[in-house]
Amino acid sequence: MSITTTSADKPTVVLVHGAFAESSSWSGVIAALLDDGYPVLAVANPLRGVKSDSDYLRSVLAGIDGDVVLVGHSYGGIVISNAGTGNDRVKALVFIGAFAPEAGESAGDLAGRFEGSTLGETLGAVPLPAGGTDLYIRQDRYPAQFAADSSPGQAAVLAVTQRPITEAALTEPSGEPAWKTIPSWFLLGTEDKNIPAAAQRFMAERAGSRRTVELQGGSHAVAIPEAAAVVDLIREAATGAAVQ
Repeated sequence: MSITTTSADKPTVVLVHGAFAESSSWSGVIAALLDDGYPVLAVANPLRGVKSDSDYLRSVLAGIDGDVVLVGHSYGGIVISNAGTGNDRVKALVFIGAFAPEAGESAGDLAGRFEGSTLGETLGAVPLPAGGTDLYIRQDRYPAQFAADSSPGQAAVLAVTQRPITEAALTEPSGEPAWKTIPSWFLLGTEDKNIPAAAQRFMAERAGSRRTVELQGGSHAVAIPEAAAVVDLIREAATGAAVQ
């Protein structure tokens, strides 16, 4: 039995959040997709490590009937690219302010390749009982760092509800990327302080992006105030992949 509602003519859109966010950060996107009749699943990304998170997403995809469009934000882009490899039901990849690594690259590698990321100076750390460290963005730094184009109230809620990522996940090398065989679309905010816009342009061009949307003044959480633009791109990916 499928874990989502199915549609005869539309793929299931699987939304994968990244670090310092959680699945409700997709709320505006979800509402519009449901209104359009798309089956949708917003996955709770564990944020424990590239391989383990990707394996988890693969297991979720195995429970979905029919074709799938994978949408990843931030670190979630790494997860969709790894989990989509070798899955012929994944018809399109959509990267929203996201990493699209080559094999062997990490989030840290890509964020540091171009100037502009100020994430490191905003982070707080929590030691884990079994070893390692969880990273958060400090609440007082979160609005400016992560969600400068959201309202102050929205940004404050995001700061409180953010989920941490293990420090090791940000340095773990990625596997073979799905974007080499699956068509991709990209959307970025020009004022992203987590992943510099230059890094995102580089990854989009390297992946052969079918279309790259740049939103002027957009933050790392650009999908919240610009949900309509994100949904437009997902629709394009879903229909474009269907006519391949």
